Amino acid sequence: MEITKKLQGFISVEQLKIEVLNAAYGNTDTVIANLDSRTIFAWYLFYALFPWLTHSWIVLAGMFLMLAATVYLARVSYLLLFLFTIGILGQGGMVLGVSLFFGGDLSAILPILLFETKLAIISLAGLIAFSTMEPEKLSDGLLKIGMPGQVSFSISYGYRMLPTLIEEYHHVFMSFRLRGKAPEKNGIFYWRSVIYFMKLIVKSFYPLMLSSAKRARTTVESLESRGSLISFNNPEVKKVKLAHMKFSYKDGLFGMFNILYIVMLFMLGIILN
Repeated sequence: MEITKKLQGFISVEQLKIEVLNAAYGNTDTVIANLDSRTIFAWYLFYALFPWLTHSWIVLAGMFLMLAATVYLARVSYLLLFLFTIGILGQGGMVLGVSLFFGGDLSAILPILLFETKLAIISLAGLIAFSTMEPEKLSDGLLKIGMPGQVSFSISYGYRMLPTLIEEYHHVFMSFRLRGKAPEKNGIFYWRSVIYFMKLIVKSFYPLMLSSAKRARTTVESLESRGSLISFNNPEVKKVKLAHMKFSYKDGLFGMFNILYIVMLFMLGIILN
């Protein structure tokens, strides 16, 4: 019962909102968060592309261990780590199951494990990069590297709207439960209740989509009435807005450490292979 109560508290709507807010705003005082957003973009781009260019277990294992340590330093949300673990294990099991179903054997485990390791490295880098940048910093970074102002604002706006959307979805879901009728018998393994709740989950998305579209239209009209389109494309406005962004010695040390670490992994891979 104690485990069940803790699990219910972990997956409650309020806890979900807290975890989302922590993911977006709660990591501003970490070592990674103090870096310039352009440094984080370059770092993430490297770890998103490089794993596909190597098949060395030593290099991939070294990258994964380094990212695992960085996850601890970046204080990534437990909810994101939980979803990451479920996604990697679920996808790996599904690929293995499909391989065995179509006539494969256990020799497919090693290639699948290599593929999942690469995906894990890319996913961890993404978690670290985007959970250590608050919406405003992410938006400024995208604007600095040449993204249109509308795109950078939309991403920032999406971050800010997540807690509101989660709460609204919960209200819609509970209203469907109040107006609906739950199964009188759960059935074996609660299959009737599972199907009932799955239907409610799908139905709850439609009112949420309509409400989100209406809210987005109101926001766009409000911004346009205040001259947002001119400010998005005005070089002087961008210069003033992005004046705080600059590289520091922390960015140089971070980049140098990663370069030396990757070179060391390559040398170790060449020696041991």
